[in-house]
Amino acid sequence: MPRYLIEVAHENKKEACNEAVRIFEMTGSHFLTNSDWGCADDIHKSWIIADLTNKEQALLIVPPSFRQKTKIITLNRFLSKTINKVVKKHNS
Repeated sequence: MPRYLIEVAHENKKEACNEAVRIFEMTGSHFLTNSDWGCADDIHKSWIIADLTNKEQALLIVPPSFRQKTKIITLNRFLSKTINKVVKKHNS
């Protein structure tokens, strides 16, 4: 199953941080309790890694009001025995 990094940004304001947490909590999103938040280091984003069927399913984890500010990145790992195929693909 594909693995995705879901990144959700919010404004760099205390009120925006509080509102983000409130909305995620209010919607019952697992994103709130299973994500990492960068606000303490002035990076106003949260991240979660999830195994899901596709990017559309990944976006559905995020409350609707944050979906426009969401980035979904497909993750993969490189195995030493397959790295040559990956390098060839990137060079073509």
